[in-house]
Amino acid sequence: MGGKLLDDEFPFAEGILQGQTALVCGASKGIGRACALMLARSGARVLACARTTDDLDSLVEEMYGDGHRGIVLDLEDIDAVREVIPDVGAVHILVNNSGGPPGGPLLENELADFEGPFRRHLHASHTIVQALVPGMEAQGSGRIVNIISTSVREPIDNIGLSNTLRGSMASWAKSLSRELPPCITINNILPGFTDTDRLSTLADSISQRTGKAAKEVQKDWMRGVPIQRLIDPLETAAAVTWLCLPSSSGVRGVSLAVDGGRMRSI
Repeated sequence: MGGKLLDDEFPFAEGILQGQTALVCGASKGIGRACALMLARSGARVLACARTTDDLDSLVEEMYGDGHRGIVLDLEDIDAVREVIPDVGAVHILVNNSGGPPGGPLLENELADFEGPFRRHLHASHTIVQALVPGMEAQGSGRIVNIISTSVREPIDNIGLSNTLRGSMASWAKSLSRELPPCITINNILPGFTDTDRLSTLADSISQRTGKAAKEVQKDWMRGVPIQRLIDPLETAAAVTWLCLPSSSGVRGVSLAVDGGRMRSI
């Protein structure tokens, strides 16, 4: 993924997180995979979590440096999360990330539709943070970054369940920013329209419901993006890496958009 971009446009990253261990959830694809690659290039030892062994194996092979490993874990299985996470060892950086729920009007969602997405996002993130915070406090440093969405500020049409979930994650993180030990920061990244499989799936879903071609759906999206292009996942990962730096300890409880200027709110 984007090797040239990683090598040529982000040379600042190399080695700045040497000696740190990062746990990246949902690391097999998209933004999660880009975060794992960027953090590895930055010198961190990366523990990459995902549900699929093959995707993790290919990611570990692609990551820069040594000591990285994949952890097969289904974030919807909270019992498995409780069992696995305490055994991963000391972690300095946590990236909470997972695939979003299916698109569609919120009124069409039954209560059961909320259960899986909330388990793998909010419930899993809370469980992991509870397990890792004591170790972060003991070592005197911790960085928690949640990958959520610009919909926490401006809800996006046709992904009502996702909007609801992302807003819950943002409120959860803001509340924790008032409670965590002083040496631990928690922040959110709000991706905009990013070049991932997830975005293509959403375009196809809207196309099926409206009859509009998927390419036209994406063109409509780009009309509202001042930079007139999709975000590369590695650009989002660069923002994540910045929030993980020792020098970013004064940034706490913020939601940082990486959206090409799409959002109209201040």
